[in-house]
Amino acid sequence: MKKLKLLTTSIAIIVFAASAFAQKTKDSTRYNFITIDGKGGIHDHGGTKLGYIDKNNIVRNNKGQKLYFIDREGNVISADGTKLGKAKKNGDYYNNDGQIVLQLKNPDAERCEILDPKGHSQGYVHRNYKLHACAAHCYWLEQAKLKKEKEKTQ
Repeated sequence: MKKLKLLTTSIAIIVFAASAFAQKTKDSTRYNFITIDGKGGIHDHGGTKLGYIDKNNIVRNNKGQKLYFIDREGNVISADGTKLGKAKKNGDYYNNDGQIVLQLKNPDAERCEILDPKGHSQGYVHRNYKLHACAAHCYWLEQAKLKKEKEKTQ
């Protein structure tokens, strides 16, 4: 009887520890995978709406605040005027040093896949918004990183 209780307790501890670890992993990768739908809605891995692309091609958060836009040369400019990187017409995104950060697979298909430089999938985008695909992804990753750093200092 004691062995059965010990076994049951051990299994319960393992199950709870595994579920806690899985939850932490899910939360920490929340912004690692985004999608942009055909209406310009930007969503995270869980389907939560992060923001949208308005009719003037400006990316806004859920509160309607301007986050960034892409000028005629493909420069991604933040709301405060800082150059964040460059988006090419095929959807590839470069940082300010000219290094490729993210690229699109099948940019002519209706639904394009966002890939990191190693070829890992980072999300999907409707072809109407391929110019924004990688820029939006990088923007939300940077925001998540800043939030994480802020939480560490508190």
